[in-house]
Amino acid sequence: MRHWIGLGLAVALAATLFFGAGWGITRLSALPAEGLTMTSIRGLSSLGAVAGAGLLLGILIAAPRVSPLAAGLPGLVLLAWTALFSVSGTLAVRLIPMRQDPSGAGLHAVLTNGVAALLGFAMIFPLFVPSRWWQSESGEDEIKDGNIGDDDDDDDDGDGDQDEDGGGRKRRRRARRPPAPPGLLAP
Repeated sequence: MRHWIGLGLAVALAATLFFGAGWGITRLSALPAEGLTMTSIRGLSSLGAVAGAGLLLGILIAAPRVSPLAAGLPGLVLLAWTALFSVSGTLAVRLIPMRQDPSGAGLHAVLTNGVAALLGFAMIFPLFVPSRWWQSESGEDEIKDGNIGDDDDDDDDGDGDQDEDGGGRKRRRRARRPPAPPGLLAP
């Protein structure tokens, strides 16, 4: 289910990067030509749009509970678009939607400056982290009980669900993760 949500977040991130960051980058690059500074209302609103898009991107890259598809799919699109731009620049520019609007012009600027490739590489890193692809069934219980990383398997009573931690308190045992596929490192 969380990968379906990640797919929806990928669409939302792509729209945020295109409309928010593209619009903000276009307006930021036009500030010197209009004689405005970064501290003007136009400069601050443009900077806020770019910062908001960057904040969403950072959350989707760093949050361990979010599916890696959320940041990875738009990152793959940016990398593919950059590869197309390096092969045929005119075709890549023609494929930019709404080229005449500020959002399309911002994407064009990001694409021609190579920033799209850098963003794409940063966005696909969560795809290569095996622990981001699955989630333990009792993830919230582990966080509440404070047993994250506790691999202690001394089950005194043999029932497999709760043990005493030495202080007379009951604690829930950590759920086992499925084995990693062959060729990948275990988390």
